[in-house]
Amino acid sequence: MIETWIEVIFNIIVAIFLLAGSFFLISSSIGTIRFPDVYTRLHATTKASTLGIASLLIGAFLFLYIQHDIISGKLLLAIVFTLITSPVAAHMISRAAHRVGIKPVTKNRTDEYEQAIHKQKQQQK
Repeated sequence: MIETWIEVIFNIIVAIFLLAGSFFLISSSIGTIRFPDVYTRLHATTKASTLGIASLLIGAFLFLYIQHDIISGKLLLAIVFTLITSPVAAHMISRAAHRVGIKPVTKNRTDEYEQAIHKQKQQQK
């Protein structure tokens, strides 16, 4: 009876991770369509790749470990590399987009990166 309850609890935990990952992927898909510029769309897709995919991989890892006693090193490496590389790649893409000249939608905020670049150029003169 105890093993049954433990298995039920682990199955609920796995389901929570899978549902959370699915939620983040769906939310980021909607954000990619709805957000106005490349920076906010990039923000939405980065959330999908970090939180969504990591949650799905954690759920898959827990499922394999609990149900089949398999410790998948590939899943662990995929989680680590996703968490490390995705935010860095998004940051570099957004910097490149800004340097190319794509301006963010600054409806209710200022472009602080543009101000920092302008200030840096003034200090160099």
